[in-house]
Amino acid sequence: MVKLTNRKNKEEIKIKRFLTLLISIILVLPLFGTAAFAEEKEMRAVWIATVLNLDFPKEKDNEAAQKAQFAEELDNLKNLGINTVFVQVRCCSDTFYKSDLNPWSEYLTGTQGKAPSYDPMEYMIAETHARGMEFHAWLNPYRVTMNGTDTSVLSDDNPAKQHPDWLITNNGALYYDPANEEVKDYIADTVGEIVRNYDVDGIHFDDYFYPSNYPLPEGESPDGEVANTRRNHVTDMVEKCYRKVKSIKRNVQFGISPSGIYKNEPTGKYGSAIKGYQAYYAVFADSKAWINMGIVDYIAPQVYWETNHSTAAYKTVTKYWEDMVKGTNVKLYIGEAVYKDNVAAEMKEHIEFSRGEEYVSGNIFFSYKDIMADKGGVINVLKSLYTQQASEPSLPKPTLPVPTIPKPVTPEPVTPEPQPVTPEPLPAITPGSAETALPNSANVFVNSNKIAIDAYNINDYNYFKLRDIAVLMMGTGAKFSVLWDEATSTIIIVRGSSYMIAGGELTVGATVPKTALASTANIVVDGAPANISAYNIDGNNYYKLRDLASALGFNVDWNEAEMAVLITTN
Repeated sequence: MVKLTNRKNKEEIKIKRFLTLLISIILVLPLFGTAAFAEEKEMRAVWIATVLNLDFPKEKDNEAAQKAQFAEELDNLKNLGINTVFVQVRCCSDTFYKSDLNPWSEYLTGTQGKAPSYDPMEYMIAETHARGMEFHAWLNPYRVTMNGTDTSVLSDDNPAKQHPDWLITNNGALYYDPANEEVKDYIADTVGEIVRNYDVDGIHFDDYFYPSNYPLPEGESPDGEVANTRRNHVTDMVEKCYRKVKSIKRNVQFGISPSGIYKNEPTGKYGSAIKGYQAYYAVFADSKAWINMGIVDYIAPQVYWETNHSTAAYKTVTKYWEDMVKGTNVKLYIGEAVYKDNVAAEMKEHIEFSRGEEYVSGNIFFSYKDIMADKGGVINVLKSLYTQQASEPSLPKPTLPVPTIPKPVTPEPVTPEPQPVTPEPLPAITPGSAETALPNSANVFVNSNKIAIDAYNINDYNYFKLRDIAVLMMGTGAKFSVLWDEATSTIIIVRGSSYMIAGGELTVGATVPKTALASTANIVVDGAPANISAYNIDGNNYYKLRDLASALGFNVDWNEAEMAVLITTN
């Protein structure tokens, strides 16, 4: 009897201990649930670009320097309250990780195919997770080269060199053919290799699909059979990649960051028209189909405009995307253009607006170097909004919940107070319309150096030749190159790249009025479309200086006393 009683007492003690533990877990679970929900609810992310070594690495083929730089970048972002990094690990059919399918990146070691002394992505993931942050592997699915079509310069283990039949060319560059079934399988296998071998939290594609405005056969409509077939091929690749990810690790997220405008929308439910570069037509990307099919976990459109933009106002375009995800399980993150001074100056308003929207789950900022340059005072904005409620625990310890920011009492839309350097909205320009351009010899100072340059006044606005400004920026931190794609009528600008003199720049002495035709040319900056209106005068495109400053990263002021334009660069 004594033994039985002791056994009974022991069992009762075990039961009591179990119940006590269970109650404790139940009491603690809401804390962890709230923290997890807060992290899940609000994405606070930054793109870290490796193409052209924009954000990383500063030094090629130097393990110690690269590790130190990446750790420093993570620390800087962690201190701002950022919880996720999107790191570009495959930008040109090459990698920042060990692969059996793709060669090592030239941006990593200086030579494509040359192996580094360590596995960069393995290191980056470990460091990211050690700080309680998520790591998403960012890939460009189709791009093979930034420029050049000679496959002999590629490493021998590059699939583009091994399979020339997989390739198409456009604007002097190489791309994988989205219509090729072997290409689709190769991209899906590339994604699968990463998910299988690395502890990534997500796979991320950017906005490059078919080359921009890849020409259709003569007589084919943008809504015709060939165009629709191209869109279907891209969608098929996206679906293959989504299913590959989920077949290996269901918890790994898969998402895409398309250009900010899916299709133009007439004035209607959004209160104003949405017009600009249309990804549906320009790169044959049917992001609405991806959402409706449920083959992405999230969509992160690049809403790269200010709140008072004349044809793509930030809040209007955001609501337009909210309508797309409404009623689906696809999350919506908003891509933010910190690289544009006038947009960066509005970042507090953008984040607070996003937090007040039912279907927006956070923001992603492009890019790291622009944040660290404190464009628009963004560093203090992120600190004030992202760290004031955050704790500094190690990963297992829950953070405090992020409070819901109440919607403004003032009814939408809210007109923001104008910033001193924010350009006034241009009057609507009808493509092909003609205006009279009056010559205006402007006094221009670039970093305190006086420059002679012609400008034209059109409807009370001064317009400057793009190539003149490119020359003025040579040798400065705001230098940029200009290329013209005749086939697609596209001006291609790459920031940080050296400008090649074409002849005729900085010619002065204009004395007679000219006829200015509204330009129909597209303009792309660092691969992203820029909605900037322009006029063509005597075969050259002329832009408002403040519009160029916002897109290209230099500053413009006006000295009333001297009647002079003041340009300053970093």
